[in-house]
Amino acid sequence: MIKIRSSREIDHMRNAGALLAKAFTQNFDKIAVGAVTKDIDSNFEEIIVNEGATPAFKGYAGNGSLTFPATTCISIEEEVVHGIPSERKLESGTLVGIDAGLKMNGWYADMAGSFLIGEVDEVKKRLWRITREALYIGINQAREGNVIDDIGGAIQDFVEAEGFSVIRELVGHGIGSNLHEEPQVPNYRQGGSSIPLRSGMTLAIEPMVSSGKWQIRVLKDGWTAVTRDGSPSGHFEHTVLITNGEPEILTLLEDGRDPWQIISEDN
Repeated sequence: MIKIRSSREIDHMRNAGALLAKAFTQNFDKIAVGAVTKDIDSNFEEIIVNEGATPAFKGYAGNGSLTFPATTCISIEEEVVHGIPSERKLESGTLVGIDAGLKMNGWYADMAGSFLIGEVDEVKKRLWRITREALYIGINQAREGNVIDDIGGAIQDFVEAEGFSVIRELVGHGIGSNLHEEPQVPNYRQGGSSIPLRSGMTLAIEPMVSSGKWQIRVLKDGWTAVTRDGSPSGHFEHTVLITNGEPEILTLLEDGRDPWQIISEDN
C-alpha cells in the first residue's frame, strides 16, 4: 500500500533528514586516505544516537534472518552497496560509497553518497559526476502527474548515454514510518503501466551506477553486493517528497544546504 503523508508526518521526516545530513557533513573530513571504515561507522552512530535517534540499518534483517551489523554501509570500488564496515583502511585511488539511515520520532530518513579518496583516475571521476547528476535528473521527474517509470527512465537514458550502466537488481523505494515501503523505484525504464506519482508520497531515490556491466552478485557475508565484472560503482541517494510542484529533498541540512552539492571531486 502506497501512503500519502500528512504535513505533520512530513515535518517529522524533514527533521530526521536534517539529522542524517548533519551526520554526513560532520564526517566529510574523516572520509579520507587511511581512515578505518569501522571508525567512520562509529562516528555516524555517535552523532545519530546522541541526538536521540536510532540507526536504521543496524540489526536490520530485510527479508531474511541475517541482520546487518553496522550503522552504515561502506562499499569500496566494485562493492555497489551493503558493504560492512571493518578494520579496512581507505586507500588513495578508490571510490567509496557510504549509505546511512536513521529513525527519529517514528520516521525514517535514508541517504547515500560516493567519495573519491586521494588521487583517483579520470574514469572514477566521471563515474562520480555522472552518478551524482543522475540522482538530480531522477529527482526532477519525481513530481505529481508523472509516473514511477519517468524517474527510472530519465536516470537510465542519462547514464547509458555517458557509457555507464545502471544497476538493475537493486532499486530505490518508498520510505516513511518504515525504512522500505511501496513503491519500488527502479533506476531503469520498465515499460508498460507504471504507478502514478501523487503529492505527499515520499521516496528514496538512489541511482547505483557501474563503469562496466550492470550485473551483480552477493558475497558470502550475505550482504555485500559487488559488480560481477569487478568494475567500480557509484551511489547517491536522497529522501524526496512529491509535491504538486517542485520535488522537495527531505535529507537537507537545517539551513537548507544539500550535502551532495557541498562535496566536490576533491571531497
